[in-house]
Amino acid sequence: MATIDTTPSTIATNALQSLPFGTLIGGPLAACVEAQAKAAKSSWEFIRDVGLTDNGDGGHKAVYVNFEYRKDGRSVMLSLPLLTIVPIPYLAIREIEIAFKARISAAASTSKTDHKSLAVEAGMKSKVGFNALVASGSVEMSTSISSKKDSTATRDSKYSVEYTMDVNVKAGQDDMPAGMAKVLEMLNSSIDSIDTKGELHVSDQVVSLAGGGSTYISYKNNEGYYAPNDIKLYEYKDNHAGTIVSNDDCQKASDDSGVLCVFKKEGFYCVKAGEKMLVINVTK
Repeated sequence: MATIDTTPSTIATNALQSLPFGTLIGGPLAACVEAQAKAAKSSWEFIRDVGLTDNGDGGHKAVYVNFEYRKDGRSVMLSLPLLTIVPIPYLAIREIEIAFKARISAAASTSKTDHKSLAVEAGMKSKVGFNALVASGSVEMSTSISSKKDSTATRDSKYSVEYTMDVNVKAGQDDMPAGMAKVLEMLNSSIDSIDTKGELHVSDQVVSLAGGGSTYISYKNNEGYYAPNDIKLYEYKDNHAGTIVSNDDCQKASDDSGVLCVFKKEGFYCVKAGEKMLVINVTK
């Protein structure tokens, strides 16, 4: 029964096992992970460099863009965070396709040649002699045999490995992270229209001492921030602001938004902050 030569299959199997699958498949995956990390870093750098500024205490605050326009006959400024009007890049790898193909060609050939030779030599020699009545004789025989066998065997094994790999990476704008979406939601709520000269509000411009004599004054500067320290209270005489009201005539209590004034003396008072001014009438 003929013996099947398994040499080609063995060669092909060994060649396939020797392929660096860890590098071939792991390399593209590692590159994609690295690219994703760089994309995330780029998103943060964009937010930091474009939408934030240093607040001087090691932290950051949002950058606001101001647009001035007219509203109800007044010059009004719209202040909104820059991050709410520019697209933030969130590039993400969505799909990775790795197609690997290997072609292994293996062949084995065996050749065997036998050479045989046989040589036979035979010879015989005889010798006869007579001496008087005595006869003598001798016979010599020689034989030689030689044989020769030559055997040569040749075995060749050949294989080749070819492989191709296609890597397709699909990326696109990813959904905004939940944390950033919450930040933008809060920033959207901070969009505000601001009077370019500031906003000064008094809860009651006519105050009765009998009713407690109190009123609450708040002021927003032209940047939209509450500035209670900018609020100044003066006596109002002859249609202009006079001396600053003392604590004996009015007790003041400040918070982050404004000042609560409790008057002790009737008369006209003037409250000023920035370019704004209002008159308060305190009665008995």
